[in-house]
Amino acid sequence: MRAINRIRGFGKAFRSSQRHRGDLIGWLGRRPQIGAATGVYETALLFSNALDPKLKELAELKAAGLISCEFCLDIGSALAHDSGVSEQQIRDLPRYRDSAAYSDLEKLVIGYAEAMTLTPAVGDDLTRLREELSRHLSRRQIAELAMTVAWENQRARLNQALGVRSMGMSEGVSCAVPEVPTP
Repeated sequence: MRAINRIRGFGKAFRSSQRHRGDLIGWLGRRPQIGAATGVYETALLFSNALDPKLKELAELKAAGLISCEFCLDIGSALAHDSGVSEQQIRDLPRYRDSAAYSDLEKLVIGYAEAMTLTPAVGDDLTRLREELSRHLSRRQIAELAMTVAWENQRARLNQALGVRSMGMSEGVSCAVPEVPTP
């Protein structure tokens, strides 16, 4: 059921897009085998349902904000609303540590996404966060979270490099903003 709801969310987001609809497809269409591989990975993550979609959306938005991918922030904000992320949570993402809008688990997930996205993504911080997450999530869920954040890093960096722009999918609701990473 989670996958069906997420597919509906994607459909709703793309139907509401206002502009620049051809940016991403135009680039991926130049390399159809890479476009197909992208679709396969996106579908695999879509149907991977061990982790609450709200947690995945928070993690993806944090990574997209740190990378400053306007397309990812646009679609991610629209999908986050569909997954139950509140407008306050979207607004507080840059200062999640001090926000009362998040549960302790949500703060851990966002912190994990932040640690994976900052360069270099190594060290004691990731180890500590993974250990803390293991008190709340199964290994299967942590693996799904790590794959989701890693894919968002790839997706956001590719979109940034190709100049894929916002399509207006989150207009009328709160949209996450680019962040300046702080070590």
